[in-house]
Amino acid sequence: MKKVLIAYTSRAGTTDKMANYLAEGVRMSGNETKVVKIASITKETDLSGYDGYLFGCPTYHKDMTGGMKQFLFLAAGANLTGKIGGAFGSHTHSGEAAPMIFETMQHVFKMDVVDLGPLNLTEAMMETDEGTKACQQYAKGLCEKF
Repeated sequence: MKKVLIAYTSRAGTTDKMANYLAEGVRMSGNETKVVKIASITKETDLSGYDGYLFGCPTYHKDMTGGMKQFLFLAAGANLTGKIGGAFGSHTHSGEAAPMIFETMQHVFKMDVVDLGPLNLTEAMMETDEGTKACQQYAKGLCEKF
């Protein structure tokens, strides 16, 4: 059984929902998960001991939040090279945050990212069964890389 850390930030609650549906997908695939808000991660060692990582952030003003940027600077020192990773986020109209996080994981951290690309859903989609299933499937896709 592998362990997946789902670390995220949420302002309106939609990315929070995504994180919990992703956790369901991880558990459905027979793995363990820990879901935490990035504010509770204060040192690099808080990121150790996991086989996979899902980082999430909503898009605000065509960007990720300042807190997510600070978190990514912290995560850069955690030596995540070669670890399995994926990114997710919610948005109303533009959706830049999840792809930025995904590219950071892939090109800066040198992680083994999921072939699915980032999971980027509108807030409206997260009010549907399709949104729930998309999150669960994305997490299963990450776990298939183990």
